[in-house]
Amino acid sequence: MSRTGSVSVLLGAWLMATATTALALPSSFPTGTTYYDPERAYNGFVLFPGGDGKTHLIDMKGNEVHRWDYESFPPVALSADQADGEKGHLLVQLARAETLPEHASPGNGLTNASVAEVNWDGEVQWQWGSQQDPVYQHHDMRRLANGNNLVMTAEMRELNGFDYPIIENGIEEVDGDGQVVWEWKSGDHLDEMGFSDTGLRALKDSEDPDFLHLNTAVPVGPNHWYDDGDERFAPDNVLVNSRNANVTFIIDRQSGEIVWRIGPDLPALQLNGELGRPVDQTVGSHDVHLIPEDLPGAGNMLIFDNQGNAGFPPSKQGFFSASRVIEVNPSSGKIVWQYTGNMSGRSPYTFYSSFISSARRLPNGNTLIDEGQDGRLFQVTSEGEIVWEYVSPFFGKSMPNDDYVTNQVYRAQLVDYDWAPDGTPHEETPVKANCSLYPAAPGCHPGEYEDATG
Repeated sequence: MSRTGSVSVLLGAWLMATATTALALPSSFPTGTTYYDPERAYNGFVLFPGGDGKTHLIDMKGNEVHRWDYESFPPVALSADQADGEKGHLLVQLARAETLPEHASPGNGLTNASVAEVNWDGEVQWQWGSQQDPVYQHHDMRRLANGNNLVMTAEMRELNGFDYPIIENGIEEVDGDGQVVWEWKSGDHLDEMGFSDTGLRALKDSEDPDFLHLNTAVPVGPNHWYDDGDERFAPDNVLVNSRNANVTFIIDRQSGEIVWRIGPDLPALQLNGELGRPVDQTVGSHDVHLIPEDLPGAGNMLIFDNQGNAGFPPSKQGFFSASRVIEVNPSSGKIVWQYTGNMSGRSPYTFYSSFISSARRLPNGNTLIDEGQDGRLFQVTSEGEIVWEYVSPFFGKSMPNDDYVTNQVYRAQLVDYDWAPDGTPHEETPVKANCSLYPAAPGCHPGEYEDATG
């Protein structure tokens, strides 16, 4: 089907979801931009890694305007200031490790040998790691204000109190010469993560070497909490999220200690509870970060809460599986905004990704959401109205040893048009849904169409 087709996947692909356990997709569904309102969307290019193992840049109409032949888990767009004045540079994963350590699997970070900065043409500008000296980067990396790079790493480790080797999740700052100038190891700080005695016992009894499975390590960044005197939010402190243990925390760069956290044990989930309530139970969340300065909600924390299986013991979930995006005041610990499927006029379980995924605030107040497991990217207004929707047409093997294919998208970000080299084309032509076939699609009004089957 056309990547720029005008039908929406929202009903056709998601109404077949089961209401109790997991989302189900039909074997055939539309891809590309399925709905687009240029007047209400924030317009730019969208950067994401495809299921085909390549990195893609699309315009709002769904046209692919550029690609890089790198897997990118994730791709990180660098500003011109971060790339010696040049446009269109990325941080990417450069190569998988040819020799894998014991316990390696595609999800635990022990398969990637090296990372790199590449330019618009895919030429390597900087590299850390090699097949001979793999760094095992996983899940996150960022360019710092000082020009160094913050990279999440993994290695095997014997840890006191565990009867089996664990996968040590680390965070390392690497300079331009490939030298590690700062590092932090998660195994040295388990006692600061808030586990109860019962939780710690369950964690050890799980015999899961990847029990933390960190998926986010990002500088806190400039924010008004620090400006107002709260040193926990110092811009160069590091915000970290553990997908498997349901805990998010801030590391003090000077001491290495955890100075702020939410989780792992929180009040019972209220999927559509009132705003202003304390954070309730997150499960398997991703892409946790403070909203940058000059954006609506600046200083608040944005979390894609997957509500997938996680926790020690496993966290209790609702009657059916449904994800949410929550915006949290990190000082009060209260939810100030949220997105759930019913905000778009649908059942909550029509929005669900049990793993991966992301959410980013945009300058006009919209939020770009990546429903990762099904490759669905969409923008919502603060009221939850969908103003742009795209389904990735890029399929490939989910994992090297699997036989099935997927269009999953780990993370997505919007970049302004001027991030790309001058002359990079783009379209802003509206795309309307076929309401006769998909009456619940964005811009349609269910009930006005007597025969939705055409």
